Amino acid sequence: MKRVIGIGGVFFKSKNPAGLIAWYEKHLGMKPTWEGGVVFAWKDGERRDRDGQTVWSPFKADTDYFEPGCEPYMINYIVEDLDALVDVLTREGIRIEKRENFDFGRFAWIMDPENRRVELWEPPRKPAG
Repeated sequence: MKRVIGIGGVFFKSKNPAGLIAWYEKHLGMKPTWEGGVVFAWKDGERRDRDGQTVWSPFKADTDYFEPGCEPYMINYIVEDLDALVDVLTREGIRIEKRENFDFGRFAWIMDPENRRVELWEPPRKPAG
């Protein structure tokens, strides 16, 4: 079973998310895809049933989205099969903090040994046809 197959996003705290996004757009050409950051779209020949993307997004400095982690950032990892991975991690003694499903994918959160919140993301598959 494949576990992590890519980086889905990099999320970090910022004193001024909108200003930082504007700076990156002006100086590095990273055009915001939505008000919260940039989505870099890509294709993966091995996973033709899914579009690939990596999100870059600054959060407000006082966000609690990374809690109970203690770091000012969180990395989102793309997984092939969230249910299978959650089953394996549970058998390995890893506590699943939370799970959620959205139109843009399925998520689970765990903590690494150094108290960083880890976000696992299974993107939606394209409809057949």
